[in-house]
Amino acid sequence: GHILLSKHVADDLEPYARWHGHLHELGEHEVKHGRKISLVNFYTNEVGNPEVPKIIRNARAFRGGVRRSLGSRRAALVAGGALALLALLLWAKFGGQGRSDIGAAAVPEKSIAVLPFQNMSEEKDNAFFADGVQDDILTALAKVADLKVISRTSVTGYAANTNRDLRQIGRALGVAHVLEGSVRRSGEKVRVTAQLIDTRTNSQLWAETYDRNLIDVFAIQSDIAQQITIQLQAKLSPSEKAEIDQPPTTDLAAFELYTRARTSRLSVGYGPLFKDHLLDSVKLLDRALARDPRFLVAWCELATTHDVLYFSGYDQTPARLALAENAVQTALRLGPEAGGAHLASAQHLYNGYRDYSRARAELEIAKRTLPNSAEIAALTAYMDRRQGRWEESTQNLERAIELDPLNWFTLAEISTNYIRLRRYPQVAAALDRAIAVEPTNVLMKVIRGWVPLYWRADPQPLHAAIESILAADPAAAATVSGDWLHLALSERDLAMADQALAALASDNAFTLGHMLLRPAFAAALVARVRGNEAEARAAFTTARKQQQETVRAQPENAPALCVLGLIDAGLGRKEEALREGRRSLDLLPVERDSLAGADLIIGFAIICAWTGESDLALQKLAIAAKMPTLISYGELKLHPWWDPLRGDPRFEEIVASLAPKEPAP
Repeated sequence: GHILLSKHVADDLEPYARWHGHLHELGEHEVKHGRKISLVNFYTNEVGNPEVPKIIRNARAFRGGVRRSLGSRRAALVAGGALALLALLLWAKFGGQGRSDIGAAAVPEKSIAVLPFQNMSEEKDNAFFADGVQDDILTALAKVADLKVISRTSVTGYAANTNRDLRQIGRALGVAHVLEGSVRRSGEKVRVTAQLIDTRTNSQLWAETYDRNLIDVFAIQSDIAQQITIQLQAKLSPSEKAEIDQPPTTDLAAFELYTRARTSRLSVGYGPLFKDHLLDSVKLLDRALARDPRFLVAWCELATTHDVLYFSGYDQTPARLALAENAVQTALRLGPEAGGAHLASAQHLYNGYRDYSRARAELEIAKRTLPNSAEIAALTAYMDRRQGRWEESTQNLERAIELDPLNWFTLAEISTNYIRLRRYPQVAAALDRAIAVEPTNVLMKVIRGWVPLYWRADPQPLHAAIESILAADPAAAATVSGDWLHLALSERDLAMADQALAALASDNAFTLGHMLLRPAFAAALVARVRGNEAEARAAFTTARKQQQETVRAQPENAPALCVLGLIDAGLGRKEEALREGRRSLDLLPVERDSLAGADLIIGFAIICAWTGESDLALQKLAIAAKMPTLISYGELKLHPWWDPLRGDPRFEEIVASLAPKEPAP
């Protein structure tokens, strides 16, 4: 059932990281004796209900009538019962402690966030050096099992040259302490300042200034990390102390190149610029490793970057996979017990081979020395998802968010789970959390706009979101171009489609699930909707030449092969299209990958529809509609993918099975 709280009670819980992501405002509603209160819906994966309560929906619909009176009385009873239930939940969780103790339990005493250090050097290019100092201290502390340490992604937004509200930061990150500092580099000298602050009282617990030779910077970082463990009374094992004492490299230039590379990879999410950032990172890491071939963490970073290039479909060639394999094996050879090396190995086994069993074994080793790794929790979640373990996946993503609470990408990944499960109220809630963390992220706003279209075949919120984004920043057209084009096709707005087509900036902007569709393919699809078969055929022919090159270079790339099948279907090459579609399903069955494999079922269904194999198309579509996939009521209702099947009673029955069962909120 629902757990409804008054806004007053919710405000008491909101500052605590354990609760704030589970509180969702419902607005003001009338309760007993005509009194109005603001209600908040509390729910997690285990308790509560993300749906808007029927009582409130009825109250909205029948406001002012007799039914409102009945609804008000029920709402008052539900709210009162919910408060009692929440009290019981909190009592069970915290042993009947008072409210002040709830905060103490929600925010561990031995918890810390290492904020970005301020670059005080005259040369502003030394900002990367200051970032490296902060990151290395954070990495060292994260290896201490007795501490809770917030991941890098969640602290990068708190720039050192801004007026930081440490109390608010502590609440947002769910930590009792923060470390802040500065770095001044001048010639062969360096000054590092650091201070430990209790975020609950805003009081300084420890501070130190280090004036040393530049070459001693790693010793400074180690000393700061050890001082923090002393101040927080954290247990430090001999192996953890050895890890903290070990410098990442002895070459400062290599260290700075590594820091630049890591920042480049993490600064941009999936989108038109992501591939370029990854390739830039590879170049920087190659230079770093040329200076210090024993730089272990740089080898780990290089392996990760090559694997992301491969897994994302930008370069799914044996050569790229071999580069990742070499980096992983070098890291394992340099540090056979290093958690980072085993994490890189797990990522490689997952990204390169979908070898979930061996990847999980590597993660178990990595956990021994990386107890605060949000990456381990997230990778476990991604494997859970690809193996069809959706609930476990969501739980592990929540664990990752606990350690990296402001990582919008991880928050968005939870929405991916809910989208495929067609739990649209939970999709909306997860994306609202992500947008609250990253309010300027246009991709999150666009995905949020998709929810009503998926759910109710309502394109207007997506239309409004894209219009607003482009009005604020016309240059964002390239970023949203793929979604813009899908929207235009769904609305059959050919003028908008032409605008979106002109904005397509790369080969990975327009997609169908895991399948990357080139601009020539997009142009062919627009021409077909326009009814210009000659233009469509010419564009499909261009797309086919390009796609054949990809398939020749990446013969095991199942999504690329399925795209070739779609192109051949568009060209009327029926036998080739069906053969390519079937081959893609054989290469990557849903049993091996419940995400990409499900997308290929959808792709094959479209191939069948376009080649006149309606029975087979409907058979595959019926399967996809019952699985966690991207198939939705709105897409089937509106997108031209499915035009050849419209009017067939079997197709209309599948569409109706996905129609929303509840009224709009």
